[in-house]
Amino acid sequence: MKNEEVLEKVNKGVYLPLMEEFYTIQGEGFHKGTAAYFIRVGGCDVGCHWCDVKESWNAETHPPTAIEKIVDNAAKYSDTIVITGGEPLMWDMNPITKALKVKGLKTHIETSGAYALTGSWDWICLSPKKNKLPEGRIYDEAHELKVIVYNKHDLIFAEEQAAKTNADCILYLQPEWSVRDKVVPLIVDYVMKNPKWKVSLQTHKYLNIP
Repeated sequence: MKNEEVLEKVNKGVYLPLMEEFYTIQGEGFHKGTAAYFIRVGGCDVGCHWCDVKESWNAETHPPTAIEKIVDNAAKYSDTIVITGGEPLMWDMNPITKALKVKGLKTHIETSGAYALTGSWDWICLSPKKNKLPEGRIYDEAHELKVIVYNKHDLIFAEEQAAKTNADCILYLQPEWSVRDKVVPLIVDYVMKNPKWKVSLQTHKYLNIP
């Protein structure tokens, strides 16, 4: 297949730059502790300096893969499918979520919201970043808001983002892993004073699983 044909399929969302796919335990947020199949899509220009999957940023290093193949693999393992990145909304998510729904699978996304929301989702985890703020509509659609806390100023950012979400959105503060010893006490104190927030931990790292 010619490069132009591949690019066209990627642009239409029928191929996606697939970094990795794996069956594991969801480690973060509302669904932590539950089994899920993760599809990690390459490509991200948000550029968080503390990102622990920087190898996902360059989409060109990840093979364009037909969504039929991705969906067939996913269906073998779980009824809950989490699409993450990178930043998955750089690509049209309508084709893959439609294909997942045809198989009766639940669709979850983890996104910064930096691009327009596409796809049909049972659960949207919005994790906004200061570098590139979310597109407006996703605030109305998000089921959970997960703000990564690297320093105390991120708590101000968290409140700014929470003010834009819908009334049913669950609010989480999650310590950035590399500074967790410093920020966990800060988060605990903040949540106790502001109980509309909950603490999210990267429990998969404590469990030493992907």
